[in-house]
Amino acid sequence: MKKSSLRTVTRFALFIPALLLLAAGIQAQGPGYLKPPKDVLDVLHAPVTPSVSLSPTRDRMMLVESTRFPSIAELAAPMLRLAGLRINPNTNGPHRPPRIVAMTLKNIADGKETKVALPANANPGSPNWSHNGKIFAFTNTTATGIELWLGDAQTGATRQVRGIKLNAAYGSAFEWLPDGVTLLCQTIVAGRGNPPAPPKAPTGPTIQESAGRPAPVRTFQDLLQNAHDENLFDYYATSQLEFVNTSDLKRTPIGKPAIYASTQASPDGKYLLVVRNQKPYSYLLTAGSFPREVEVWDMSGKVVYKVASQPLADQIPIDGVQTGPRSYSWIPVEPATLAWAEALDGGDPKKKVPHRDRILLFAAPFQGSPAEFTKTEHRFAGLTWFDSDGIVLVRDTDRDRRWNRVFLLNYRNPAQAARLIWDRSMQDRYNDPGTPITRLLPTGNRAVLKNGNFIYLQGQGASPKGDHPFLDRFDITTLKSERLFQCADGSYESVVGLLADDATRFITRHETATEPPNYFLRAADGSRKALTAFKDPAPQLRGITKELVTYKRGDGVQLSFTLYLPPAYKRGQPLPTLVWAYPQEFSDPDTAGQVSGSPSRFTMIGGTSHLFALLLGYAVLDGATMPVVGDAQTMNDTYVEQIVASAKAAIDKAAEMGVTDPTRVGVGGHSYGAFMTANLLAHCDLFRAGIARSGAYNRTLTPFGFQNERRTFWEAPEMYFKVSPFMFAHKINEPILLIHGEADNNSGTFPIQSERMYQAIRGNGGTVRYVTLPFESHGYAAEESVEHTLAEMLNWLEKHVKPATR
Repeated sequence: MKKSSLRTVTRFALFIPALLLLAAGIQAQGPGYLKPPKDVLDVLHAPVTPSVSLSPTRDRMMLVESTRFPSIAELAAPMLRLAGLRINPNTNGPHRPPRIVAMTLKNIADGKETKVALPANANPGSPNWSHNGKIFAFTNTTATGIELWLGDAQTGATRQVRGIKLNAAYGSAFEWLPDGVTLLCQTIVAGRGNPPAPPKAPTGPTIQESAGRPAPVRTFQDLLQNAHDENLFDYYATSQLEFVNTSDLKRTPIGKPAIYASTQASPDGKYLLVVRNQKPYSYLLTAGSFPREVEVWDMSGKVVYKVASQPLADQIPIDGVQTGPRSYSWIPVEPATLAWAEALDGGDPKKKVPHRDRILLFAAPFQGSPAEFTKTEHRFAGLTWFDSDGIVLVRDTDRDRRWNRVFLLNYRNPAQAARLIWDRSMQDRYNDPGTPITRLLPTGNRAVLKNGNFIYLQGQGASPKGDHPFLDRFDITTLKSERLFQCADGSYESVVGLLADDATRFITRHETATEPPNYFLRAADGSRKALTAFKDPAPQLRGITKELVTYKRGDGVQLSFTLYLPPAYKRGQPLPTLVWAYPQEFSDPDTAGQVSGSPSRFTMIGGTSHLFALLLGYAVLDGATMPVVGDAQTMNDTYVEQIVASAKAAIDKAAEMGVTDPTRVGVGGHSYGAFMTANLLAHCDLFRAGIARSGAYNRTLTPFGFQNERRTFWEAPEMYFKVSPFMFAHKINEPILLIHGEADNNSGTFPIQSERMYQAIRGNGGTVRYVTLPFESHGYAAEESVEHTLAEMLNWLEKHVKPATR
């Protein structure tokens, strides 16, 4: 292992400005977009398996087909980066709209299929069913705006709601009201005029000020920069709310134009819970943290109750919460009763208090004061309402222990004692009881399906052998579970939805390593009927084999990876190998060693997947676990030592199995995995080369924490230096490929991270290639960008890892 003292690192850091000046040089122009080999392209462009949306009436489903990639020309469409949003000013919607190309209705009983009649050159959004399942609504994005369309669930016929342009820049473009007939839409304000023109000359400096109170913030991107940005945000985010009757297409405006963060109708359809953004805005936070008015309106737009006036959320402690009402929503099974949480610790997780939060309820007509329903010892984490009898699940989370608890309460009978039903580490996958299955109520709200004393739970079924999804029946009186279904060994089959309230009929999604995903109707007697027959989109991949491999790190921590071997592999033949990983933090070694994933999932490769290396004859150690284990406050003090030990254990195990040539191993990762990759190259000599995509390499540029690190740079400067591979760029003596999207909007991974890392390695004489992808964000979307990324990765491996001699 390579060593370096903190004194050396600190001395090196003092010369960073001079280093960057020396390292600066003219960048060579790229050769245009590259393409990977034909075998890779054939798989990359294989047809996409349709997704499925089950009708509320549970008698039909929608098959939704999408394209894999937009073109780079589509990504190059105009984009405004405002308050954390990315807006296409031509459409007043998201810069990257959905990529759906076809929708098909399919009867569950007889299998009859009906094509949905989409408009010519359509670019529709996902279908949104009415509560009665008779019609569905969807958006259609054109070159000049976003249209509203309706579809008939029986015939597949569609029609446009003429004269309406939706505003999808912020908030929800539309949602169904409880009557299942009316849509509440956000529309472009009539007569709003042209967008604000930029000033010909600055009207003054941009000024920010702090009044001496702590205001830690994460490193957000796409923020407002000046007064003109504020004006643009107002222009594009402001909407007019309108009711649209889907029977006669009558439109009725409600309220005044405003920036609506969310709207939610009460189950009885008499009120709206409305959240509106207000000024002053922030140049350090996104729109979700701007001041807000939270109100209850009647259906004429009159304010009947103010829930909260929330200030700018610029002084919330790291891992803390807003003071005052938060997590507000309607109780789905009451006519019009609000529920929300309020902090009892000032929102500060470091304060020692007997209870962190309380839950309040308030029913229409909102006279008097809200009633306290219960308190939570730890931080409130959510409410899950049952469909009857006033039962609710209340979750709280202990931040320090990373622990979850779930209590069963009755809000209609507060005197009834709470019952603790689940109490476990949030990282413990093996003992996850599953998630309650909900049903759609006649009002369009969802609540936990309760059948007698039973509810139903579905989960991943994590185990040392991999995931085996299950369906359980849970008795809320005895708190005992009975397993109704679990996927068999050698397959991966999960529950999609129940077709009967007693779980005697349900739909599953089934696949194996060689059989593509398809949907099946299962019955209580164990019988199974195929509902779809999707074909294998890439049969050339079937020669690939994979298995789940477990092993131990030197300190005894259990680890695992999924071993992929290329087609026509001969056992006992050591191969050049790629290790691909993403580190995670754990409080204890037992949960750190738990297996995730399944070797029985259908092998399909897409996007910029590292698994394409299989087609060039590499073994791939996929998802090699790199746990960082320890106390939540200090675990990253040994981050470097732990990831190096994990990497060594993975290579040793693969070499022991005879599948890996330990002298020809590369390592790669995306985002936090890129951070890991650079650190491994800096601190050990296990790898011949690395691929680091969209990473952050200098943690002093994320000084208020990263991942699950709670300490700031000023509280733990030695750790921030030690885990920053930028500080050890002079020790990276293996070739490294850096790739970054030029429009990365992920918190912490500014493109400057890769730019400065490239300059640091280059300035110290290292072998490095730096690729920036125009218009791409944290993940890469355009066809040209994906192909080029694959070509770069595979070329890098072929040049620096596969050769038999160093």
